[in-house]
Amino acid sequence: MVVDLSVDIARDLARQFVGDLHPRWEHLQAVGRRAEDLCETAGLSETVAIAAWLHDIGYGPAIAHTGFHPLDGARFLIEHGAPRDVVRLVAWHTGAGFEAQERGLLDDLGGFAQPSVDELDALTMIDLATSPTGEPLLDVKRIAEILSRYEDGHPVHEAVENSRASLLASSRRAKAALGLPQDWPGGG
Repeated sequence: MVVDLSVDIARDLARQFVGDLHPRWEHLQAVGRRAEDLCETAGLSETVAIAAWLHDIGYGPAIAHTGFHPLDGARFLIEHGAPRDVVRLVAWHTGAGFEAQERGLLDDLGGFAQPSVDELDALTMIDLATSPTGEPLLDVKRIAEILSRYEDGHPVHEAVENSRASLLASSRRAKAALGLPQDWPGGG
C-alpha cells in the first residue's frame, strides 16, 4: 500500500488517520512542515521528513491497539510496506524506549531495530521543538510542558522524567549536526 512512500503520501496518510484528532493534528502538521523546511535549508534527509509526518500516526483510532502510539504506528506502517528506516524512526521516536519500559512493552518495541542515531536525533529535535498545538517551542520547555500534562506515576510522565537528559542530548546533537543554533526554533 505505501511501499513508495514520499513526503506527500506520508502527509496524506497522516491526514487520513489523525486529521480529525485535535490538537494532535496541529502538532503533527507543524512537525512535518518543520522537517520539510529542514530538508530544504539544512540537508535533513527525506526519510526523517517522512517519519516526521508519520511519527504520531499510531494515535489514529483505526491504528491504536496497544495505546502506545510509537508501537501501534510502527506496526501499521510495517504491515503496509513502509520502508524499514521510516518504521524504525516511528517506533523509536522521542524516547519511546523509555515509555515502552514503563508500559511493559519493551520486548514488543524491541522487535523493531533501532534507527540511525543521527536520524533519530533529528526527529526527536523536531518533535521537541513543537508544542501540542503546533507552535515553536524550545526543547526544555516542551519537556516541562509534557511533564505538566501528565501526573506523577503516569507512564508518559515517568518516561519523560527518566529520559529528559537523553532527549535534550539528542536535540543538542541534531542542532549541531544540522548547523542550527541551540535555541532553535525560538518561541515559547
